[in-house]
Amino acid sequence: MDENYDYLIVGSGLFGATFAHQMTKAGKKCLVVDKRGHQGGNIYCKKIEDINVHWYGPHIFHTNDKEIWDFVNSFVEFNRFTYTPVANYKGELYSLPFNMNTFYQLWKTKTPAEAKSIIDEQVAKNFIKQPKNLEEQALNFVGKDIYVKLIKGYTEKQWGRMATELPPFIIKRLPLRFTYDNNYFNDKYQGIPIGGYNKLIEGLLEGIEVRLGTDFFKNKDEFTKLATKIVYTGKLDEYFSYSLGHLQYRSLEFNHQVLDTENYQGSAAVNYTDFETPYTRIVEHKHFEFGKQPKTVITKEYPLEWTTEKEPYYPINDFENETLANQYKKLKELEPNVIFGGRLAEYKYYDMHQVIASSLHAAKAELNVR
Repeated sequence: MDENYDYLIVGSGLFGATFAHQMTKAGKKCLVVDKRGHQGGNIYCKKIEDINVHWYGPHIFHTNDKEIWDFVNSFVEFNRFTYTPVANYKGELYSLPFNMNTFYQLWKTKTPAEAKSIIDEQVAKNFIKQPKNLEEQALNFVGKDIYVKLIKGYTEKQWGRMATELPPFIIKRLPLRFTYDNNYFNDKYQGIPIGGYNKLIEGLLEGIEVRLGTDFFKNKDEFTKLATKIVYTGKLDEYFSYSLGHLQYRSLEFNHQVLDTENYQGSAAVNYTDFETPYTRIVEHKHFEFGKQPKTVITKEYPLEWTTEKEPYYPINDFENETLANQYKKLKELEPNVIFGGRLAEYKYYDMHQVIASSLHAAKAELNVR
């Protein structure tokens, strides 16, 4: 089969769509294939009751990079949504991230000095010079009360392991904010596309051939002949037919419900931080766009052990998996005509702005080389 395209792009998520847009703008011919029946990867929104439902979990765009912010806003205007999730621990409500509101809710402290004093005292009681697991690391950072009520149960559900079995490096830091500020992110720019993320993907892929419901691996040899180069955004180990073994992920199950009420929980997200509640959070999607619809849509998010039949969401970046990923990354050097990009292909946790920046960088590097 003769090659017809400059680039075959496997996956229509943010990395693939951004790359396709940049190369098409530069006069290159791109074909995008995606095994799902919709484009956009995990940022896809499904409209239910006139509400844009974040079908694969909530996505809040946040960045300090003005160029990236201007880039996404050139396709769709973003609103001024600020992420202020609430934690529910056995019916008690706490503000997130950990800030002066949280400390007042925990201890009735009213000044930074009072809050610092309690945290310092609790940290000193449990301090371990060389923490061996996540629990010891977290106690070193924030003390017992915050750890037990707001970290332990949520983390154990999320990872499917006891905190004493998780490596300490999963928690690089736990920021404590000694101001009354519930804004979850510190980034200068933050928001949600007005009308949902589909508008962003549609803008990126405008005028580009996209084939949905198309599994690259079912006709890998034929697809490879179609283009000079491949941009691959799927699972790193799958590309190499799992030849070195399986990389591990955490998966999720989403339980979407339409409720006959205008406002279910008053927040876009409520995190359930006790271990006994089986889901990690409830998302109420209309709040992302300040909706006033008569009904609401909520999603309960259940963490799952990943199997090859389930969607991979979070790479498990422990020592064993990182070692295997690095072995696979060496195999990439044998594939000079393949660009590997995105969270799955790089086995790396990326935020959306980081995916876009990585894709723009890859496209620029290609144009400079060719």
